[in-house]
Amino acid sequence: MSHPCHIVVVGNPAIIYASRNGTPDRMLPILKRFLDKFWQERDLAGETSNTPECLVAQIVVRFGFEICEDDFSNLRVGVRYDPNVEYLYAISLERDINVWVPEDSYRQEPELGLTGCRRWEG
Repeated sequence: MSHPCHIVVVGNPAIIYASRNGTPDRMLPILKRFLDKFWQERDLAGETSNTPECLVAQIVVRFGFEICEDDFSNLRVGVRYDPNVEYLYAISLERDINVWVPEDSYRQEPELGLTGCRRWEG
């Protein structure tokens, strides 16, 4: 199965879509490891400006290598939510990752975004 997912960064309108390998058991360990390094680099540099923009770019470039498995057709960036995703990963600037699962309202109106989802309790 493909298990498509979205990654969203609070404060950035870009929506990252991966067409497979989007289950929490697959994504969370990789995403947490990536984010730990990202936040560490930001802290060391003392950089706080443009964090949402920088984070989306870094997810696409660096994290993308880990989730795409040499097939970059698996990854795209846009501004519309896909009705078929199984999980949505929301990253806050407070350094939290929340996993969301679409409900019927999201499937019918994906533009609802996270408001059409319930929080995943795994």
